[in-house]
Amino acid sequence: FILQNFQHRSASTRTNHDHDGRRRGPAQGERIGRAEVEPIRVPSGEKSRITTRERRIPSFPSRRRHSRTARSSRRRRRPTAVSISPARPAEPLLNLPPPAAAANNEMSKDDGGDVDCGEKLVAPPDFSGPASSRRFTDVLCVLLLWGMWISMTGLGIYAMQNGDYRLILYPLDYDGNLCGTDKGKIDMTDFPYLYYVNDYSGGVCVKECPDLGPDLLADPYTLVTYGGLYQVENDETNLTLAANKIRMADYASASNDTLECTEKLCYPYGDPQQSYQSYGVNRGKGFAYYALDTYELMWRCVFTDEATEKLDAIVMPEGEGNLTRDVVDMATQNEDIKRGYNLWHNLFGDLWITRYFILGLGFGAPLVVGFVYAFLLRVPGVLALTVWLSIFATVAIVFAGAWFAGEKASQWKAADPPKYTQREIDVATYGSYALYALGGLLVLLFLFMRKRIQLAMGCVKETGRAILKMPLIILFPVLQGLGFCAFMIAWTVYAAHLASMGEFSTKQFAAGPIAISVRTFEFSDFVKKCGWYMLFCFFWSGQFILAMGEIIFAMAVAKWYFARDKSRIGSLTVVSSITTSIWYHTGTAAFGALLIAIIKMIRSFLAYLQKKADEMNSSIAKAVLCCCQCCFYCLEKIMRFINKNAYIKTAIFGTSFCTSAKEAFFLILR
Repeated sequence: FILQNFQHRSASTRTNHDHDGRRRGPAQGERIGRAEVEPIRVPSGEKSRITTRERRIPSFPSRRRHSRTARSSRRRRRPTAVSISPARPAEPLLNLPPPAAAANNEMSKDDGGDVDCGEKLVAPPDFSGPASSRRFTDVLCVLLLWGMWISMTGLGIYAMQNGDYRLILYPLDYDGNLCGTDKGKIDMTDFPYLYYVNDYSGGVCVKECPDLGPDLLADPYTLVTYGGLYQVENDETNLTLAANKIRMADYASASNDTLECTEKLCYPYGDPQQSYQSYGVNRGKGFAYYALDTYELMWRCVFTDEATEKLDAIVMPEGEGNLTRDVVDMATQNEDIKRGYNLWHNLFGDLWITRYFILGLGFGAPLVVGFVYAFLLRVPGVLALTVWLSIFATVAIVFAGAWFAGEKASQWKAADPPKYTQREIDVATYGSYALYALGGLLVLLFLFMRKRIQLAMGCVKETGRAILKMPLIILFPVLQGLGFCAFMIAWTVYAAHLASMGEFSTKQFAAGPIAISVRTFEFSDFVKKCGWYMLFCFFWSGQFILAMGEIIFAMAVAKWYFARDKSRIGSLTVVSSITTSIWYHTGTAAFGALLIAIIKMIRSFLAYLQKKADEMNSSIAKAVLCCCQCCFYCLEKIMRFINKNAYIKTAIFGTSFCTSAKEAFFLILR
């Protein structure tokens, strides 16, 4: 919008030039509508020149005296003053750099009562594109950004010295030992996997995840307990697992919370169904659980669906529903973990198998097709034909669907004997009416929006021309992504070590006459506050990288757009835009990113309160917090819109964030 406004205003101002190329401009005192032209002298620190601007004055008899005093001021050539009629309050001189003769954004009312949103944004006579003479903008925000990064690094170093990332990476058993490490009471270096025993996330470290094979899948006569394996003699030898099939650590020699199964506790009367309801198993809330077929995910042994289904058929009492699946889901969140495992396993497997197709067809081919499409956009009629055909096809499909639904409803209604119920016929009939109404609304919408559609097509054409002149601009998001990845590597390392700075605590849960002990990991208030700060660093840094990309893109496109000699524009224009933006305007990007980061932090804290409200089951608190979340979501969208236009203004004129945001806002308001 800014670029189009300047193109239009620049074309109109170029008509007021003499034959020698110098700007003629309106004469002093010349009337332009209800405006009178007055001289404004530029301060001595800038290039000596006299420019003019339109000033609104009320219609009263003092206009002649006002004009005479203005001419008297011009003859005396006072460097910093303009004589104003006493009937009109004096206005301060404009002290703006040449490109910023843009807008006086103070809201006022003229004698007609209309709201004045500032003067129109007019290109100066010597305007030839983005400002070449720039200054550092929003330096304080740059210092704050660097201070944030330095403090984050210091916090990360402190966390690396006092934390252990293995607490986050490796699973924790019921006794506080880290599987696969020597951290804890027992050296678990040879037992890297965790086998879940109950729904309190309590489990034992095993040498490898059990693979019972497709024939066995589940062994209801073998229990994995806190004290080791417990097997029951039975006549069904095909359901018995070998004793060395599951190798787990020796907890009996080092743990004080070891519980061992007995026939009374875990397997009364040798019946699997009574075992499932015993104190030891306790429907998945005890200290023992059955041996099932598993697969490995993040050093955790997750039960397979086939194994749980087979166990259901054996131990589930009739009429009580699918209880075993509920037990498994609580302990391992089976469905979610299964979906996550399938996602990542299939994703990485497919990526590795199809890596050449991805690099070729997924990256190279779209790049070539994109350039070809950008070139075809310059062919007259191609873009318009594509867009309007898509619009007409959309409308035609809606009306065709309406006709088809109505025709089917008529056929169903006339069928003898009837094959469909009256409810189904009514649904098809009313659906046809709804589609006809939707088609009519689309036709009206496209008719009213036709000028905006043509404007959008013009923007797409200009985009194609810019890409063809600056092909390097397509690869800039790759550089932007690399910068974000570099930050994420450091941030992830710091956050992992910080998350490991907790303390072990023991929780006990009653299971009949016995108490089940489970080790948990709790954080101090200091670590929680540091976690919130790390989240703020993540938001600010991520938004800063995005903001720098927007400024660089805006500057490169503006240089191409305003260049009279397009042959001088190329990929080096993108490079110069990168260096200029990083050198001068990192502060502006940091300012805008800081505003978004603050809003996102407020939304994150509201999400935390929403979780607490869910735990408290408070309907009023949940409703209020939901409304607050929606309000801040809208505020974030508004700030993103303002930031984007402020970055464009900064890229063109080199002004600070506040100035750019204010002038861009009033430009859009006008």
